[in-house]
Amino acid sequence: MSNDCIFCKIAAGEIGGPPVYQDEEVTAFRDINPQAPHHILVIPNEHISSLNEAADGHQALLGKLLLTAAKIAADQGLAETGYRLVLNTGPQAGQTVFHIHLHLLGGRRMAWPPG
Repeated sequence: MSNDCIFCKIAAGEIGGPPVYQDEEVTAFRDINPQAPHHILVIPNEHISSLNEAADGHQALLGKLLLTAAKIAADQGLAETGYRLVLNTGPQAGQTVFHIHLHLLGGRRMAWPPG
């Protein structure tokens, strides 16, 4: 845990509302600035700044993020109609909180190309 990371504080239960999902490795919560009717952030409880800082030892955890997002999408009723997962890496890609996280977006038609 990074003492100054807002997502670490959310995963630790120090701030924020109730999680959408939480276990020993992963926490999911609603985005405070939603870009879709369903906008949930899925994070590892371990602090990893971005995908660029992930190591070979994080493979299972990164896979768990994806599988957890799919489970949450199904629980939210998004699996059949579709949803989008976004992982921003670096400032130019739009990463504003430097704790790796997936954006789970659904509940509306998505445009392509994104951004």
